[in-house]
Amino acid sequence: MTPKPTAWAGAKRNAWVFCLVAMVSGLAFGEEESPPPQEFPLSIHAFGTLGAARSTSGTAQYVRDSSQPYGLKTDWSPNIDSVLGAQANFNFTASTEAVVQVISRYRYNGNWGPEVSWAYIGHEFTPGLKLRAGRLGTEFYMLSDSRLIGYSNLTVRPAPDFFSPLIFSYFDGADISGSLPVGSGLLRAKLYQGYSPEKTPFFGDIAWDLSGSRLRGGYLDYLDGPWQVRLSHAEVRFSSHEIPVNQLAAPYLSPYLAFLPSPNITTLVPELSTVGKTAGFSSLGVVYDKGPFRLQGMYGRIQHESRSYENSWSAFLLASYRIGEVTPYLGYSTVKSSQKALSNPPSALLVPVVDNLRKPAHMDRHTVTLGARWDFRENMALKAQLDVVRGDPNSYMPYRGEFSNWSGKMEILSVALDFAF
Repeated sequence: MTPKPTAWAGAKRNAWVFCLVAMVSGLAFGEEESPPPQEFPLSIHAFGTLGAARSTSGTAQYVRDSSQPYGLKTDWSPNIDSVLGAQANFNFTASTEAVVQVISRYRYNGNWGPEVSWAYIGHEFTPGLKLRAGRLGTEFYMLSDSRLIGYSNLTVRPAPDFFSPLIFSYFDGADISGSLPVGSGLLRAKLYQGYSPEKTPFFGDIAWDLSGSRLRGGYLDYLDGPWQVRLSHAEVRFSSHEIPVNQLAAPYLSPYLAFLPSPNITTLVPELSTVGKTAGFSSLGVVYDKGPFRLQGMYGRIQHESRSYENSWSAFLLASYRIGEVTPYLGYSTVKSSQKALSNPPSALLVPVVDNLRKPAHMDRHTVTLGARWDFRENMALKAQLDVVRGDPNSYMPYRGEFSNWSGKMEILSVALDFAF
């Protein structure tokens, strides 16, 4: 069983790595005698977020997304938002590049071990037509491929009500993108397919192996002046690694093993299995960005073939207005899921077991976000944010911990320092 990390231990273990990265980055960009950037094929960059947050709830633990095994309680913690990363770009020619990105974050197993999040070769055949192959960031939704790079996001974290169900951060495969002028704007399109190499926390120290799950999808973008509109769809077909629901069901089933033909709940109730089942992610995103004012909104739906998870819809709206170096922002997000009935109801003996196993997948809440970003130096920003969460007491996903006294209400206070060099 994986021990629960102390608040700052994981960050300290990797601090020396990123101090070295920062030194290398400074050398790469600071020496006057270095060749001009356009003539030197290799560039090295560092980015990260040093964050701390706390919750007003002592029961349900607040997490950034479903990739984190434990979350916030009433003590300050750096775990959910802190990320450190380095990226190297090598230009073989003006049209061909290789990119490698390594990050350290709070992972599914409770440690901060570095992971390779990008590692691909890309070639631009003509202006606007590009092929990439290797390890790529997922783009299920607008902004989802950069959600770990805090400096590129206005808020401390992307709206959790919308983004938290995304358990896939990257995949091994390929994508192809193209663009062409249409009317007064630009139409962009991308298609991708590959396979997941990741694991994700399922419950406590129990992890779900997602490796081999097929990911494919695409999107259409239209950009015209201050407007950007994106329509996207992605599909996941889960691999032969079964969801670890059988491990959770074992204590419930043990008194009845003498009466059951199988000790596995996914054998007794096949509709709970995820093996070979699909999940679809559809979304519509709109951004208006003109002068100091920016408005961003999205609507999404997730549909699961497996009955272990509930179908859901979610949406968010975020508005900001820049005043000099400070950008105040106000946001609202919501998510709601509904359970689908089993086509073949289980025996009366199994009904309470199945109900308890399906219960943690429910979502029904909304969040009001108020914060400000201060770009006090080039490539650096400070953020302070308050999230007010209100929901049904039975809205458990993606939170962690015990829910016996969970009221569905909590407030999250967050501060973060973002940088990108």
